Amino acid sequence: MSDLIVKAAVKDELSEHNVSADFYDALNGEVAELLNDAADRAEANNRKTVQPRDL
Repeated sequence: MSDLIVKAAVKDELSEHNVSADFYDALNGEVAELLNDAADRAEANNRKTVQPRDL
């Protein structure tokens, strides 16, 4: 699986918290699942374009 997140951006967003190394892998997995679900919804609605409403 490719990296879907930018670790530096996550770290900046959570700057007041410590972030464990395995958090990034878990977040990447969640994002991948979200994207797959959005693509499935677009296909179910006979669209090839994934739109915000698919989230």
